[in-house]
This record gives sequence, C-alpha cells and structure tokens, in this order.
Amino acid sequence: MNLQAGIDEYLSSIPEPKRSDMQIVHEIAQRADGGTRLWLFDGKDATDKTVSNPTIGYGSYTIKYANGTTREFFRVGLSANSTGISVHIMGIKDKTYLQETYGKEIGKATLTGYCIKFKKLKDINIDVLEAAIRYRLEMQGE
Repeated sequence: MNLQAGIDEYLSSIPEPKRSDMQIVHEIAQRADGGTRLWLFDGKDATDKTVSNPTIGYGSYTIKYANGTTREFFRVGLSANSTGISVHIMGIKDKTYLQETYGKEIGKATLTGYCIKFKKLKDINIDVLEAAIRYRLEMQGE
C-alpha cells in the first residue's frame, strides 16, 4: 500500500465527528509543511507490538542520541486517541515553549512539552494551532 492510501485508510477508520476534525488538521499541517515529507507511523515496533496510536507525520529532522547514533523523524505528528486528537510538536528543546507561547490563546487544550491535546476542533483556536504547527515545520537547524 502506498503512503497516501495508508493515510486515507487511517483517516477513514476514525469515527465521526473526530474523522472530520482530523481531516481538517491534516490539511492544515500539509499546507504548513509545503510538501517536504509526509509519514505514516502505524504505531508498531519492530516486533509488531502496538506501542502507540497510528500517527501521520509532517516534515523531518534528525534525532541525535547520546551514543552517537542518529535517526530521522517527523517534526509534527497527528494522531487520534481515545479522548480526542493529539498534535505532537517534536524536537523542541524548551519544554515550556508550547505552554508559554500558545497556552493562553489556544482554548480548551492540554499542552505538554511536545504535545497539544484537545477533544474537538471547535474547542480550540485553529489559527493558534496552525501557528504552533507552522513554527515547528519552519524551525531551522534541528
């Protein structure tokens, strides 16, 4: 199965109304990404064990581990979870950045060091979410 077909299958497997919200965030992220790199992580590890929810990824950066190895990974990830939607903003060193920058204006969302979680798209300020996605996708040097 090709990448786009896999993403379409993942999105279509999500029940409404979450599916429509995911589709809108997916379109926002694709627009912000400008087509640099699209990913689909099925949520399984090398032994085929489920370790997370499936995630659509946008952009890429290189993770550098303490042992000197590196790995390419997405900059922004989008996944559905049991309570709503998670937008993962990966690779930001300052774990207070999301909360300090977007926390007051985003609406009914939980912000952690790398994740914006919300139940429904109508509960948040979509422009603020897009600004957070765009920030990470446009961030240079990481």
